[in-house]
Amino acid sequence: MVRFPFVPMEKKFFDLFEEGARNMVKASQVLRGMIDTWEFVGGRVAEITELEHQGDTITHQIMAQLNRTFVTPFDREDIALLAHTMDDVIDFIHAAADAMLIYKIESPTQRAKELADIIVQAAAEVERAVGKLRRHADLKRIPEYCVEINRLENMADRVFRSAMAELFDDTTDIAQVIKWREIYEHMESATDRCEDVANVLEGVALKHA
Repeated sequence: MVRFPFVPMEKKFFDLFEEGARNMVKASQVLRGMIDTWEFVGGRVAEITELEHQGDTITHQIMAQLNRTFVTPFDREDIALLAHTMDDVIDFIHAAADAMLIYKIESPTQRAKELADIIVQAAAEVERAVGKLRRHADLKRIPEYCVEINRLENMADRVFRSAMAELFDDTTDIAQVIKWREIYEHMESATDRCEDVANVLEGVALKHA
């Protein structure tokens, strides 16, 4: 397959990916703020919902740009995969926040706070890595961010396992177990998707650096 170098005239993809990464970070920060303060929960969830809609719009714009662009800055399949995987991160952030509202959670757990903080850190690393796509000379720096994202995902796995163990140890209320299990799974899935984003970015860097 013919490989095309990064094309300076095709900056729209980079603009959109960077916008999507900023949107992801903002959603993660709103989730953490909601969990940390546990005030104006309905308003915070509405804000995350709007950010999730913005993420969908950005993904659609990337796919539309992909369909009308002959020479792309990197492989078409990687562009599509990166767009959808970044969108998945916000989807799971929204799912966690929405579940907390729907299930009328009285107060967040310490483990939820820990997971929210990890999501913010992982999203920030994704934003930094995505910012290195624009310049060919910066591609070689992407793997260092990917290593940190992988470390954070492993940390989230450990917190998730501890959260689940504590959930079944500390309560006999099956309804609460079901509610929190779903919330924890959404939050842990957000970090999983950050790792998936990192894998795509690392692949792009290795192919084109």
